[in-house]
Amino acid sequence: MTSKQRVLTGITTTGTPHLGNYVGAIKPAIAASRHEDAESFYFLADYHALVKCEEPERVQRSTLEIAATWLALGLDTSRSVFYRQSDIPEIPELTWLLTCVTAKGLMNRAHAYKAAVDANIKAEEDPDFSINMGLYSYPVLMAADILMFNAHRVPVGKDQVQHLEMARDIAQRFNHRYGEHFVLPEAEVDEHVATLPGTDGRKMSKSYDNTIPLWLPEKKLRKAIMKIKTNSQEPGEPKDPDSAAVYAVYSAFATAAQRESMRQAFADGIAWGEVKQQLFELINRELEGPRERYAALINDPARVERELLAGAERARALSRPLIEQLREAVGIRCLA
Repeated sequence: MTSKQRVLTGITTTGTPHLGNYVGAIKPAIAASRHEDAESFYFLADYHALVKCEEPERVQRSTLEIAATWLALGLDTSRSVFYRQSDIPEIPELTWLLTCVTAKGLMNRAHAYKAAVDANIKAEEDPDFSINMGLYSYPVLMAADILMFNAHRVPVGKDQVQHLEMARDIAQRFNHRYGEHFVLPEAEVDEHVATLPGTDGRKMSKSYDNTIPLWLPEKKLRKAIMKIKTNSQEPGEPKDPDSAAVYAVYSAFATAAQRESMRQAFADGIAWGEVKQQLFELINRELEGPRERYAALINDPARVERELLAGAERARALSRPLIEQLREAVGIRCLA
């Protein structure tokens, strides 16, 4: 076991990164990867993508876009392990070993499954209508992702805490039956991670179709920011920053001094158009350099592929010996 704390983060490959992903997950994770006391694992969860996406081209494109995003934003792959889930064949094998110790009752309580059942009942359908085994048992795959590398901490949103508790439960069952093989992971919920509002004021989310894509060219970025919903207050009227989506987005990118200055400008009656212009300039300054690096990476998929395969080799240096140890533990052994 390593003396450093292992921190693991997975990113599902089903969409194009937007400003909310950047502020809420990518930026803090890249900052955390520079800490000396942590060993960071970041992976592209392409097996998880198959649970809800049946478009092969989209899964592939999203894998490229997300990998290029992390690399363009400065993830140091010499200090962290950056890999694609499907490049680690030990993960699906571990998923099966864990499935065999997982209680069905535990899976029945998973929020995503229960929500799908409730929606079916409400629609007067069969309770299991169009629910596949991927949706039903993906908490076991998530447990395998975490336990494969004996991660100590897993940064998650509040909606994922239940899956971490399930991973702990599954690890305990396996340890009880076959000996102490797994660290019990801890969920790390950062209350201060920003949840960015989208252009309509609701949480920025692909499901609301209100996102601002991260890598828009300059003119399109400005156009998207100008569409952020505001009220009808005129220039000169004092405005409340705490109820304005445009200020929430600004504060996620601004320094403390910039936030203070903008709050004063709101009190002085700054025009909405001026707030949006300043927001555009702030975001554009931060993303200008990374945007060029991202464009270069997107146009060089072979380079991104090399980075992922190098990360997979580093990951498999850990996953191969662990799966051999687990096979031995469960009785899958050489007869000679």
